[in-house]
Amino acid sequence: MRVEGGVGGEMRMAGWGRWCRGAIVGASMEGLLLWGLLLLGVALLIVLVDLFVPTGGLLAITSLTVAIAGVVCLFLHDTRWGLAGTGLVLVGGPALFALGIKVFPHTPMGRKLILGGEEADERPPPAADPMLALLGREGVVVTDLRPVGVVRIDGVKHDAVSQTRLVRAGEGVRVVSVEGPTLKVRPVA
Repeated sequence: MRVEGGVGGEMRMAGWGRWCRGAIVGASMEGLLLWGLLLLGVALLIVLVDLFVPTGGLLAITSLTVAIAGVVCLFLHDTRWGLAGTGLVLVGGPALFALGIKVFPHTPMGRKLILGGEEADERPPPAADPMLALLGREGVVVTDLRPVGVVRIDGVKHDAVSQTRLVRAGEGVRVVSVEGPTLKVRPVA
C-alpha cells in the first residue's frame, strides 16, 4: 500500500479512492455527494421500517451498513461533507433511537406488544366481587357462631366466621373481612 501526497498536504491511499469512485459513480465528485446523501436517506428509511417490521435487528444492521457506505461516499467527495455525515450518524442515530423508544409505545404495534394486544382492550373489566360490598355492613346472627354459623345481612343469609368469641343467635355483628364466600364478623358492641 502506497500513500500519496495530495494538494495542500492531503494524504490519499493510492488505488482505494479510485476504486470506490469507479465502483459507485464513475469519477464524478458530485455523484459521490449524491450517492452519500441518498445512502444516508435510505439508511433512515430502513430504520423507520425497522420500527414497524420485527426483524430481530437485521434491518438495523443493514441500516448501519448503508449509513457507513453513505459516510464513505461523503468522505470521498469532501472531508467536510464526510465529517458532517459522520456527525449526523453519530448524533442523529442515537437521537432517532431515543425518539423511537419514546414514540413506539404509542404506535398500534407498540400497544399490541406492550399491552398484550387489542383484544385486551375489548375484554370487559373484571366484575367486582359482590361479597366485598358487604365489608363494614351490620347484620344479625341466625345460628350461633361457634365460630362458624350463619348471619343475615339485608335479608340475605351468608356463611360467617366469628373472629373473637362465641356469638349467640340474635346478636348484631359487623363484617370485617371477606374470604371467598365466607364473611368474617365481629360482634357489635
